[in-house]
Amino acid sequence: MQYIDNIIFLILLVAGFGLFAKSLLKIYRNIRLGHEINRNDRKSERWSTMARVAMGQSKMVKRPVAGILHLFVYVGFVIINIELIEIIVDGVFGTHRFLASVFGNGFYSFFTATLEVLALLVVIGVVVFFIRRNFYGVKRLTMKELFGWPKYDANWILIIEFALMMAFFKMNAADFILQQRGLLAEHGSFPISSAVLGPIFSGFSDGFLHFTEKGAWWFHFVGILFFMNYLYYSKHLHIILAFPSTWYANLEKKGKFNNLDSVTKEIKLMMDPNADPYAAPAEGAEADTPSKFGAEDIFDLNQVQLLNAYSCTECGRCTSVCPANITGKKLSPRLILMKTRDRLEEVGRNIDKNGKFVDDGKKLLNDYITKEELWACTTCNACTDACPVLLDPLSIIFEMRRFLVMEQSAAPQELNLMMTNVENNAAPWQYNQADRLNWAND
Repeated sequence: MQYIDNIIFLILLVAGFGLFAKSLLKIYRNIRLGHEINRNDRKSERWSTMARVAMGQSKMVKRPVAGILHLFVYVGFVIINIELIEIIVDGVFGTHRFLASVFGNGFYSFFTATLEVLALLVVIGVVVFFIRRNFYGVKRLTMKELFGWPKYDANWILIIEFALMMAFFKMNAADFILQQRGLLAEHGSFPISSAVLGPIFSGFSDGFLHFTEKGAWWFHFVGILFFMNYLYYSKHLHIILAFPSTWYANLEKKGKFNNLDSVTKEIKLMMDPNADPYAAPAEGAEADTPSKFGAEDIFDLNQVQLLNAYSCTECGRCTSVCPANITGKKLSPRLILMKTRDRLEEVGRNIDKNGKFVDDGKKLLNDYITKEELWACTTCNACTDACPVLLDPLSIIFEMRRFLVMEQSAAPQELNLMMTNVENNAAPWQYNQADRLNWAND
C-alpha cells in the first residue's frame, strides 16, 4: 500500500496524456479533410517566421498593453510548466524536488525563484485580462458573436490559470515552512510565496502543512492534465497550433490571387490561334480540371485553411480593423474562422458517429456563412495583416466567392455587369471598344 500514491499518479498521467493524444489525432483527422496544399517551400523563412511570430510574440506587442500582458501569461505559464517534469519524476518515483539533485542547490534556488516571479506575472496578467474582458468594455471582446460559449470559455481559461498559480504558491509556501522546521530537506528559494503566505502558514501545525503541500501538489498536477485536455474544446488550442499555423502561413504578397491552373490553361488556349481546345490530353496525362471551382463546404478548403480555423484565438483584432465591420456590415473575419471551425467540428462528429461522413444536408455556405458576409468583404487584407498568428480568413472568403461566381453564377448585379462589360468591351465600363482610347484625344 505504500506505493498507492505512485500507482494512482501513474494511472492519471497515462490517462491524461492518452486522452490528449486522442484529441490531437481527431483534430489532425479533421484538418486532413481539406485538400492538400504545398507550403514546404522557403524553409528558412518559415522557421524564422515561426520563431519570430509564434514564439517571439512579435505581432502581439503592436498593441503594447495587451501584448505585454499576454507575453507575461504565455512565457510564465509555459516555463512554469517545465516544473511538470519534476512533478512527473516525483510522482512516479516518490522523490521530492528531484531537479535539486540535477541542478544543484545554488542553481535550483535561482530556478524556483524565477518560477515564482513568473507565476506572479501570470497572476497579474490573468486578473487584468479578466477585468478587461468582463468590465472594461473593449468593443472587440464584447461583440455579439462572443456571447455564450466563447465568453465562458475565455473566462474559464483565465480562472483555471489563476487557480493553478495559487496552488503553486500554496505548495511552495507550505514547503518553505516545513523546510524551516527541518521536516523537509532545504531546496529552492520562494521569494513570493514565503513573503505573502509564509506568515500565514507559520501558525499551522506540521500535519496541516504536510496536507496543504501535498494537496496543492496534487491539485497542480491534476489541474495541468485537465487544462491540457480542455484545450480541445477551447479557443486556447492556439497555444499549440499557433506554431504550425505560422509555419504554413502564406508568404506571398498579401492579396495575391491564387489563379487556378486549369483556368489559366484554358485562357491561354483561347488566345492561341493554333491551339485545338478540343484536343484530347496526351496519353498518360491527367485532366487538370478541378471537380469544383471554389469552396462550398469544408471539404473544398485546403488543409491550412482548416488549420487556421482551429488556431483562431477569437481575439478579434481582425474584426476590429475590418472596414466592412466598422461601417456596420455583417462581415466579421473572426466569425468566418469561428463558423468554419464549427462546421468542421460538426462534420467530425458526423464521422465519429457513422464511421464516415454521411451527407447531413448542410454546407458551410449559406448554413454557416452567408452570401451577405462574403460580398461585404473589400479584400483589403487588413484582417490578415492584423492577425497575431498570421491566420488568413480572407482566403476562405476568396474561395467561397469563387464558388458563387464560377459554379452558381451568383455574383451581385454590379459585379455581373462589370464582367459582362469586360467580356464585350474589354473594359469594365459600358462603351464601344472603338472608343477605348478617346480619353487620350485631348
